[in-house]
Amino acid sequence: MATRTAPLVPLGEAGGTGHAALQRPWHRRLTLSSFADAAEAALGRLSHDRGPWIAVAFAAGIAAWFTLARPGQWLLAMAVVGAAAAAAWLHWRGREERALLRLAAVALALAFAIGVATIWARSAVVGTAPIAQPYIGVVEGRILARVEQPAEKRVRLTLAMREPGTARAIKVRLNVPAALDGPGLVEGAMIRTGARLLPPAPPLVPGAYDFARRAWFEGLAATGASYGAIAIIEPGSEGGAIARAQRRLSAHVRGELGGSPGAIAAAFASGDRGAIADSDEVAMRDAGLTHLLSISGLHVSALIAGVYLLAIRLLALWPWLVVRVRLPLLAATLAAGAGVGYTLLTGAEVPTIRSCLGAALVLLALALGREPLSLRMVAVVAGIVLLLWPESLVGPSFQMSFAAVLAIVALAGAEPVRQFLAPREESWAARMGRRFIMLFVTGVVIEAVLTPIVLFHFHRAGAYGALANVLAIPLTTFVIMPLIALALFLDLAGAGGPVWWLAGRAIELLLGIAHFVAAQPGAVRLMPQIGLGAVLLYVAGMLWLALWRGRTRLLGLPVAALACALMLLGARTPDVLVARDGRQIGVTAAEGRLLVLREGNPDRSSYTLDSLRDAAAVEGGIVAIDRAPGARCSAEFCALTIERGGRAWSLLVARNRHYVDARQLIAACASADIVIAARTMPRSCAPRWLKADRGFLAENGGLALYLDGKPRLVTVGESQGEHGWWRGGERSGWPADPRQGAASGPPALP
Repeated sequence: MATRTAPLVPLGEAGGTGHAALQRPWHRRLTLSSFADAAEAALGRLSHDRGPWIAVAFAAGIAAWFTLARPGQWLLAMAVVGAAAAAAWLHWRGREERALLRLAAVALALAFAIGVATIWARSAVVGTAPIAQPYIGVVEGRILARVEQPAEKRVRLTLAMREPGTARAIKVRLNVPAALDGPGLVEGAMIRTGARLLPPAPPLVPGAYDFARRAWFEGLAATGASYGAIAIIEPGSEGGAIARAQRRLSAHVRGELGGSPGAIAAAFASGDRGAIADSDEVAMRDAGLTHLLSISGLHVSALIAGVYLLAIRLLALWPWLVVRVRLPLLAATLAAGAGVGYTLLTGAEVPTIRSCLGAALVLLALALGREPLSLRMVAVVAGIVLLLWPESLVGPSFQMSFAAVLAIVALAGAEPVRQFLAPREESWAARMGRRFIMLFVTGVVIEAVLTPIVLFHFHRAGAYGALANVLAIPLTTFVIMPLIALALFLDLAGAGGPVWWLAGRAIELLLGIAHFVAAQPGAVRLMPQIGLGAVLLYVAGMLWLALWRGRTRLLGLPVAALACALMLLGARTPDVLVARDGRQIGVTAAEGRLLVLREGNPDRSSYTLDSLRDAAAVEGGIVAIDRAPGARCSAEFCALTIERGGRAWSLLVARNRHYVDARQLIAACASADIVIAARTMPRSCAPRWLKADRGFLAENGGLALYLDGKPRLVTVGESQGEHGWWRGGERSGWPADPRQGAASGPPALP
């Protein structure tokens, strides 16, 4: 058989750089440049953009570390992926037409392994173990950061101190009531005060917010609240220049407007959300407009775009500069500087840095004459963010922002959209009409992409977010933010009053839209905990749809649709929820009500009750068990019978930790199917199915019980593994209220 020999093409000739390198004899010495040329030529024949898939593999490695339970599994995952890549390399060895697949397999495996190693190293380096036990007493520490929260009537301080009883240096977050605040509580001050400190809390129930994981990566060993007087041991320096500027800017904006408009304007100008009222927060959330309150891509992009356009217009008026300097590059530099300054002024949080980085890359592309919005640019930004903060992958902020950006870029690159927006001979009204239709379509697509992610994290999502955003985003971008910027500029001359008045009316309109949309029937969709597998399948389908090219990308649609079907079919409302300390439970009842052990203060928002209601996905009110039909309660216990799965389930719930006569307790346990208690129950207490007492809850965390059909128990602990922020059996149980005392005499059981 005759063999074909490819002609050698000089490196300097067109077309010879990569293809010839692949076909040179193997005995020739391969240089780094020849290998790079070969790789680029092979990858260039792809029908899709290869860069984003490297970022996807890197993110998959990070996700694997969070999902898998222990170090052996992390190493095994790296080994399996590496073995698969090696097998692919050996299988396709010698086949030049398969060179692309070989390179892709190795690159993806390497990115996956680097992802696992990156988050593993990050956890080992920055992770901070929580304090061993709850502590009540005097603490002394230096203030690292101060955050004002007028809406909560408190100030939140971050302190550097020694762990009580040890010499370990730790960082704690302390809430100080507004009544105890003073001018000396600034960054750098050394203070002494009484405090109640607790380890960072794990999820209250399965599917709830995991603050312990966040605190682990933020270096927080405890959280708590101060009580009593606060003594200033050493004065502080009022923080750095940026912190002082942020506080003064926020106070100035609130002073100019006041009320809800002032709180919203302060959030836009400085990132300070501490003064926003709960009612406005809830309305913005239920209307799908919460993203407007956090300094993110919208705000940074609007500022940078405004500075860029203004700079390039003004610089073009200087002929001497026009002929000597490339104006797009200079304008991009000025806009990038404005974006960095705004990012620093608003606190330099991870979402803001992420947005600033993305905007800077867009400016760089504009300055170089390249396509500013591309999937490759999104992949670069995501890769940098994950390399610096790999833990952000599992947070809703990262997932929602990048999902929205991917949806926008993929939609803009679709051929039907390009044809719809292509320039043509038409009237101004027709052109604006097509832009408005495209804005609405983009909002619908973003809502469709984000809804499963929002429901997974928060169990609730706004149903009319697309409509609300069509009105709110232009109002915020083109009216509110420019008015705030103009008012601040005019305040330098004391002439910003009229503009502040206009800004206040515009913000009132924004709040009116939020409250109107949130008040509509069906404005909020609720869903109990969604299975992680269905969410990962959905993400895989949407990534395929967004990143692949050609008609093959449409295969992502049935995958995403199947994932949504699995979410709907697999999302079961738990029948009983048990908080991690056993002091609160939630039982789903008829008419969407939730029966709880303690109703709490109706005039104050309760994190525990709100978390139970969201996890149960109920819309009705909260009712105490002792007021439920058929419940029998004494001062110490409540007994309740519920019908599930064609049978009656008997619940016995302890209301406190007081002494109980042993014989009565044993008899009550024997007649119950489920016993729930914040105390340690004796071994002789033997219910028919489950005894969730203090020891069991300390080992497993909060519980979700599914009693309809085959009984099933889901715990927080089973999703935590051996990660540093979860100590499981090492926990001694969450503390009882220190004000509780002992009862006198044995009470009667119901």
